[in-house]
Amino acid sequence: MSETGGEGWGQSGNPTSVFAYEGHQGPEEGGMKNEGEMRKGEEGQGREEDEDYDSPPERQIVVGICSMMKKSKSKPMTQIMERLCKFEYITVVIFPEEVILNEPVDKWPLCDCLVSFHSKGTNERFPLDKAVEYANLRNPLLINDLNMQYYIQDRREVYRILQEEGIDLPRYAVLTRDPDRPEECNLVEGEDHVEVNGEVFPKPFVEKPVCAEDHNVYIYYPTSAGGGSQRLFRKIGSRSSVYSPESCVRKTGSYIYEEFMPTDGTDVKVYTVGPDYAHAEARKSPALDGKVERDSEGKEIRYPVMLSAMEKLVARKVCLAFKQTVCGFDLLRANGHSFVCDVNGFSFVKNSMKYYDDCAKVLGNMVMRELAPQFHIPWSIPMEAEDIPIVPTTSGTMMELRCVIAIIRHGDRTPKQKMKMEVRHTLFFELFEKYGGYKSGKLKLKKPKQLQEVLDIARLLLAELGQHTDCEIEEKKGKLEQLKTVLEMYGHFSGINRKVQLTYLPNGQPKASSEEEEGPKEGPSLLLVLKWGGELTPAGRVQAEELGRAFRCMYPGGQGDYAGFPGCGLLRLHSTYRHDLKIYASDEGRVQMTAAAFAKGLLALEGELTPILVQMVKSANMNGMLDSDSESLTDCQQRVKARLHEIMQKDQDFTEDDYQKLAPTGSPSLVNSMKIIGNPVRTCDQVYALIQRLTSQIRKRLEDPKSADLQLYHSETLELMLQRWSKLERDFRNKSGRYDISKIPDIYDCVKYDTQHNSTLGLEDTLELFRLSRALADIVIPQEYGINKPEKMDIAQAYCLPLMKKIQLDLQRTHEDEAVNKLHPLYSRGVMSPGRHVRTRLYFTSESHVHSLLSIFRYGGLLDEVKDQQWKQAMDYLSAVSELNYMTQIVIMLYEDNNKDPGSEERFHVELHFSPGVKSCEDEENVPLGFGFRPASAENQEKQTNQGSLEDLSQDEPDRALPLSELVSIRRSPMIRNRKTGSMEVLSETTSGSSSKGASYRLFPSCSRQSPEIKPTGLGFEGCSMVPSIYPLETLHNSLSLKQVDEFLNAVCEDSSDAHAKTMKALSVLFDTSSQGYGQAHTYPPPKALSSSETPVRPPTHPLCLNSGPPSTVSSAGPSSPTSVNPSNPAIHFSFSE
Repeated sequence: MSETGGEGWGQSGNPTSVFAYEGHQGPEEGGMKNEGEMRKGEEGQGREEDEDYDSPPERQIVVGICSMMKKSKSKPMTQIMERLCKFEYITVVIFPEEVILNEPVDKWPLCDCLVSFHSKGTNERFPLDKAVEYANLRNPLLINDLNMQYYIQDRREVYRILQEEGIDLPRYAVLTRDPDRPEECNLVEGEDHVEVNGEVFPKPFVEKPVCAEDHNVYIYYPTSAGGGSQRLFRKIGSRSSVYSPESCVRKTGSYIYEEFMPTDGTDVKVYTVGPDYAHAEARKSPALDGKVERDSEGKEIRYPVMLSAMEKLVARKVCLAFKQTVCGFDLLRANGHSFVCDVNGFSFVKNSMKYYDDCAKVLGNMVMRELAPQFHIPWSIPMEAEDIPIVPTTSGTMMELRCVIAIIRHGDRTPKQKMKMEVRHTLFFELFEKYGGYKSGKLKLKKPKQLQEVLDIARLLLAELGQHTDCEIEEKKGKLEQLKTVLEMYGHFSGINRKVQLTYLPNGQPKASSEEEEGPKEGPSLLLVLKWGGELTPAGRVQAEELGRAFRCMYPGGQGDYAGFPGCGLLRLHSTYRHDLKIYASDEGRVQMTAAAFAKGLLALEGELTPILVQMVKSANMNGMLDSDSESLTDCQQRVKARLHEIMQKDQDFTEDDYQKLAPTGSPSLVNSMKIIGNPVRTCDQVYALIQRLTSQIRKRLEDPKSADLQLYHSETLELMLQRWSKLERDFRNKSGRYDISKIPDIYDCVKYDTQHNSTLGLEDTLELFRLSRALADIVIPQEYGINKPEKMDIAQAYCLPLMKKIQLDLQRTHEDEAVNKLHPLYSRGVMSPGRHVRTRLYFTSESHVHSLLSIFRYGGLLDEVKDQQWKQAMDYLSAVSELNYMTQIVIMLYEDNNKDPGSEERFHVELHFSPGVKSCEDEENVPLGFGFRPASAENQEKQTNQGSLEDLSQDEPDRALPLSELVSIRRSPMIRNRKTGSMEVLSETTSGSSSKGASYRLFPSCSRQSPEIKPTGLGFEGCSMVPSIYPLETLHNSLSLKQVDEFLNAVCEDSSDAHAKTMKALSVLFDTSSQGYGQAHTYPPPKALSSSETPVRPPTHPLCLNSGPPSTVSSAGPSSPTSVNPSNPAIHFSFSE
């Protein structure tokens, strides 16, 4: 072993150890001793003890690692021991393998605490007997009990202990082939079953050798499925099992036979560090196809998973029953229950910096707690305050954070594109019938097989139409060609970026305008809508992950080093079972991938997004809770759209009457846009001319050989870019010269995308096109969600009533004393506050839902802005926000004041926060300013002059949020990386001068991947593109009572009986999906309604009717709930299709 000297943390200043691994050890780390150091320690034991008595602080606690070299020098052991050495009084010593194998135990190094475990070496087995002898001789503190490790080597003993502890395991029987015990060897084999000692196991069943070291596990299949068996073995290269045609069980050796558990192809591996910490990962089951899924670095792909409350108790029981502090075991999740099928003993997680940090902290604290007192080492036990998420309220009292609810719109995406055509061919009707379209009159086709059938029909019809030349046929041909071209893109089908919708029209399609001369053809037809594009971009992934990482800072302890001693924070809450997190997403691919990227940042996860998505994001396709059918407009929406189109078709400057009609709420953002536009038709003329100029420039570029093969952002080509703009040029102005106002959001969508991502092309006039189309979009998009307040409420309720009801349930259940999702107090020693949870519910959804939810808060009568000054300021701020961009967030936070009477209205305190999402081009100067995140109470006048300050997130404040007196007041300081903490990068704010004047602060002010010296311009860099930063959260109100919010939500939800029926139906579906043992629905009595007040809201950025506008997901937040919707299988309703 190489030796590198390094000073430890002993107070005498002398080096405390020598590092036994290769590589550099910093001067402030402890270290691991090599063999020579150990021998010296042995010789000088008596002298050291005397010295310790005189100067206790210099006494080091020696942790010995006694295992085979392959294990003691493994990456996880190295990483964890390096971190353990950072404890001031801990030194690590590694027992060399030759000493363990060849020396008597009285010659082994001395240690105070022993980490020792059985394993196979390269050539020899670990001598467990000698380790037991050493432990009896020296009596060190044992991290993992040694005698129990004999039991772990025998699967029969493992199952016996699990059964005695009342832990669920698959039904099993033991076949022992022992001449001395013939009664345990009764095996009757049938064609499709075996009978073991009277217990019958129909195929499929599992056959396991009783020796735990033997990994040759066989699974036998029934003849109805083809028979044969799958033979599992310890991984060799990229294989972990092979299929065999052999259907007969083995005739020699002793085995356990157990029923096969249907787990959907996933195994869960759980790793405990003591009874109160567990890390869980899922992997593809080796029984599935035997191919090991590996990442780009050749490591097996593992998915991070959350454990249910029952699974956490199982982890605790396993750890205690087998007396193994560090212990790995396998869980099978099947039929709504979890079963333990194997206990592996000492086992570390591989490749997780977060786990290495946590494991070292837990073990270090454990060692110090047990041994510090007897060695007279000063060490304070972390107090309970460490574990409770306490924060200062705006009035100065301390409250506990109980719940966070967030509704969040998806990140940056490619432009959405759409084509409609009426079809009458028999083949389309046959396809419609084949997939059950007549049941509802609508059909969505997203699967590769379905899209292939549509493509086949298009090809066939084009071949048939080839001979005809008449005008109508030519138009049809053009659309069929486009259908074929889009479906043939990429060379393969992926449901995330293409879908076809068919709607049955009993009398054909009515003519769209009076200009059309011919009436509709008689007889039924199908409206075919082809949608493509709208994929989350790399920039969108970065935005979501950064926001997730920054979101941690809302939780007490999230600042600074999350694993800092004695630290807490969101990640510690999560690992110690006190963070109840549920993530929901609509069924659109971009929304789901945003949710996965956010989860990755929030929980410091590593690896690809797909595994995180499959395991952690519930696709909430539950009767419109997060999805909306934008093709089906309500009567109110149809009327609003018609009125909007009428006003926007006037070829004259807007009159006072127009301002009254179009902006009755007086919203500054609307009024400003109307002033920029002046004459809507003339502005549309300008926009049309600019689009023509743009397509002309792109065509010229295509003719230039140098740029013909130019790759644009996200692998787009100039050809595809031209197709995008040419289609808009054709669709925006019809033959009569009238403009299709519904295309405005699409134009804005495209120019926003190209301005941000393809600015290197240097196309002329794109900024002018951006400015004009944005002004038009800032009217059309929000006003399609209602022009006046009653319309806004009507449309908002149609969109998001199920979501509102769910938020109400989340808030209500947070403070109900439910057993679900809480640790049992009897099992919770070591977790200072086992019953205290922070519940987080994250809803990732479309732009329509965010607009609608914001409308409900603004116009539903939550507060009276005449009586409430803070609410009036919030409404003024929202009225000035022109766009709800990507990553818009609405956040609801619930706090509990434990000093108040449980029945008091002051016991629970609700705060409402909002961010308009990503910064747009040239936004910096015109952005409306709010009052910061969690400003001081209204009595504190200082906040009036200190709008929008930022918290200094670089301060290392482990468990409490910063006291109000310490909050730093700055405006727009650049976001930088503070440091790396394991795998987690901490976002921080830097400031040249800090002032404690202000009582409000900015939370994650601008989550952008920009270095501090780069001025944020709204453009970021991602390849040739840049990643814009995100506006900080602004507090809309910070002194609401839960009763107030509850009564408001109840009044809104009860407002329409039809809407309420829809809600209850959605919720019943919601809770049906979680009925697999993880969550229960409880009815919630409706409280009284509240008085109403109105305030204006800016509507969405997309015309709902055409579903073709700008981004389609927004975020809002609310309290998390203990018992609502606990998806036992996170992949339920999972779909890549939209």
